Amino acid sequence: MTALASVPKFLQFVRFSHTIFAMPFALGAMFVAAHGLPSGRIVLLIVLAMIFARTAAMTFNRLADWKIDQRNPRTEGRHRLIPRSTAMVGCVIASVGFIATSWAINPLCFALSPAALAIAFFYSFTKRFTHAAQFFLGLALAVAPVGAWLAVTGSFASPPLILALAVVLWLAGFDTIYATQDYEIDRREGLKSMVVWLGIPGALRAAQLLHAGTWITLAAFGWSAGLGLVYWLGLVPILGLLIYEHRTAKSLNVNAINAAFFNANAWIGVIFVLTTFIDRTLA
Repeated sequence: MTALASVPKFLQFVRFSHTIFAMPFALGAMFVAAHGLPSGRIVLLIVLAMIFARTAAMTFNRLADWKIDQRNPRTEGRHRLIPRSTAMVGCVIASVGFIATSWAINPLCFALSPAALAIAFFYSFTKRFTHAAQFFLGLALAVAPVGAWLAVTGSFASPPLILALAVVLWLAGFDTIYATQDYEIDRREGLKSMVVWLGIPGALRAAQLLHAGTWITLAAFGWSAGLGLVYWLGLVPILGLLIYEHRTAKSLNVNAINAAFFNANAWIGVIFVLTTFIDRTLA
């Protein structure tokens, strides 16, 4: 009973709800690679791999920042949710689960699974030595569409690599907006980010450029993958959501930024996965 009662706290600890940000791009790549819906087994394994990988990455990040988070008013309550020992066990279980799931997918995914985890874990240290930390976070999530493509086809191709670049730019952009909340605490702790480097106004302008690049790269993905009208129509509301996010960010209102961060980016993912699915299966 105690173990069951701790599950909601663990899910809150790793912000499980934010899995929605990476999952759609993995599923979209999966639909395109399979030219529709692949077998139920592959779908299940890809979803499990995503959940395990993100859980491992988030628990590792929490462990790496355990002391820093306690000094940040925005994050100081995290360490009260579960003991550090529980977080360590959770990270090990999720990591083993990811590698085991990759083994069940195909030999290439299994061979690359330690590298995928290494990329995800490495992000947690980048804010200590580079202002490009947001790009490393984007790289960690960009592994998802490439991995999903490899799970279906067992080989590399240009469309998932282009989509991976879109994910890097997209995530670097919205995480830069999100990081404006931690500008003062990051400076005090000696941590690095686009916001610390450029200041809040400069970082918000950089995020606009990154999201312009995101939209262009999503268009390039559609062209390289041979997607049709449904996908191209989906890019219109995605552009609108990106514009909305940046207009909201200009207010520098924490509650508004949080709402834009979650709602706009969640809808971008939903629109992307729906349009790729419809384009590949129904259109």
